[in-house]
Amino acid sequence: MRRKEGLGVDRFTFPPLLKAVSKASALAEGMEIHGLAAKLGFDSDPYVETGLVGMYSACGRILEARLVFDKMSHRDVVTWSIMIDGYCQSGLFDYVLQLFEEMKASNVKPDEIVLSKIVSACGHAKNLSYGKAIHEFITENNIVVDPHLQSALVTMYASCGSIDFAQELFNKMSTKNLIVSTAMVCAYSKLGQVENARMIFDQLVEKDLVCWSAMISGYAESDRPQEALKLFNEMQVLGIKPDQVTMLSVISACAHLGALDQAKWIHLYVDKNGFGRALPISNALIDMYAKCGSLERARQVFEKMRRKDVISWTSMISAFAMHGNANDALNFFYQMQDKKIEPNGVTFVGVLYACSHSGLVEEGRRIFSSMINEHNITPKHEHYGCMVDLLSRANLLREALDLVETMPLAPNVVIWGSLMAACQVHGETELGEFAAKQLLELEPDHDGALVVLSNIYAKERRWNDVGEVRNLMKYRGISKERGHSRIESNNEVHEFLMADRYHKQADQIYEKLDEVVSELKQVGYAPNTCSVMVDLEEEEKKEMVLCHSEKLALCYGLISNAKGSCIRIVKNLRICEDCHTFMKLVSKVYGREIVVRDRTRFHHCKNGVCSCKDYW
Repeated sequence: MRRKEGLGVDRFTFPPLLKAVSKASALAEGMEIHGLAAKLGFDSDPYVETGLVGMYSACGRILEARLVFDKMSHRDVVTWSIMIDGYCQSGLFDYVLQLFEEMKASNVKPDEIVLSKIVSACGHAKNLSYGKAIHEFITENNIVVDPHLQSALVTMYASCGSIDFAQELFNKMSTKNLIVSTAMVCAYSKLGQVENARMIFDQLVEKDLVCWSAMISGYAESDRPQEALKLFNEMQVLGIKPDQVTMLSVISACAHLGALDQAKWIHLYVDKNGFGRALPISNALIDMYAKCGSLERARQVFEKMRRKDVISWTSMISAFAMHGNANDALNFFYQMQDKKIEPNGVTFVGVLYACSHSGLVEEGRRIFSSMINEHNITPKHEHYGCMVDLLSRANLLREALDLVETMPLAPNVVIWGSLMAACQVHGETELGEFAAKQLLELEPDHDGALVVLSNIYAKERRWNDVGEVRNLMKYRGISKERGHSRIESNNEVHEFLMADRYHKQADQIYEKLDEVVSELKQVGYAPNTCSVMVDLEEEEKKEMVLCHSEKLALCYGLISNAKGSCIRIVKNLRICEDCHTFMKLVSKVYGREIVVRDRTRFHHCKNGVCSCKDYW
């Protein structure tokens, strides 16, 4: 209007124009204004230059912003703050820290706003040492710590995992705002301290979606899926609408829980509320259905997807692998390449895992070689772990050991653990003891390795050595991970421990167990006590085996589920030989399909046969 009316423009016209461009992210108009400012000779004015830095930063053109910034003859604290903010918005947090060093060298004193941004960048970059240095700088220069800067410091320490510093500062805050409280919830959750996270969460009067999502995610990632789903239900009752981040945590929790009926409900909720078309959600649904025991539904989600990326294909390959369906896993692997989708490192983990659990040694070797030579992917620990597992399961233990000793990476806990577990299965006690001791060198308090070592000694009736290991565990406060099994019935998840008597229908469950054992004995079943590595009488060992948590869950399923329906059980540990035989026989005698998800894979038992073909 000014130009049309012949009034012209001056240097005061440009800053508000550039601010408007920044808010609208209108890059084309911004560049046009930049051109006009240059034409009229205002592009060297510090206020116009500062506006240009802000405009280019807001439009995502950080290089152009830096070019203008570097040409400026005079830069005040506001200009530095805008440039720092531009790097923050672009996620270039290391550049933020470099720029702050330049700022100090230029003798420009940072204010609370700049320091808040620098501290925040330290948190995002997980640069604790620099964050501490900034904190010291603030203290030494007697800079007033306003609530915003205080919040940034707490968040930084929390994000860097330094929870003690974060808690100390958090306790000193007179008013604890939502941002800093949410940061504390996230920090405690990442450390697995969900009780502390929940305590802070419950103290908040007002909670936003980010805070709810952080707490749900905390439960989902801390092996507390039921609490995650319960909290999601509470959130819905309060009328708080989830976003994609929340839903991904909820789907992850349901996948971990392994409850198919709840999975179906969540899928309906996703579609009803418009999340279904998002690619990350669809990929998560594939994983959820696979872990809830329904390959069919996982495949349906995959087939309906309009767009599929490498994660979609990898999710399906991993789904087939965990269900022991190696042929389909390999078919999908070759199909994705036919469709010009390049497999990544995670894809190869899925394919090698499928080969490992089906005994496809030569195919696994060929794929591992192609990963290096054809796809130029450098193997990581997880790939070598799969190869060690592949060879070990196939009883090629010496070859597996050769690979461990010649691989270019130092073997980790997982690799020694794979070799150790296979040695236990194949009765290779000497090598098993060696692998267990190597593992304990890396992680002295590893409960699994100590238990295996104890079991190796027990098998050889070296009871003094058994006693030494158990005394060591007792002294260090290490206990064997307790086995538990879950089963879903009537939209409710029931959990059982070994010899559990806490269930309200315990008497009926044990009556059913006696009945089932009696029926199975008629077709040749005899309890296999080889997994009981304690010095007990044989009858006592049999009693222990018959009270395993998956057997109790199965008997509850036989009581509560509709006749002929599939019984689905989730076990947190590897299923023992006796329980595996038990499940197969029950599937035949009672005419029921039984699906068991243990720590490493699925077992689909039908008509007395397991999908793993007794190779697990």
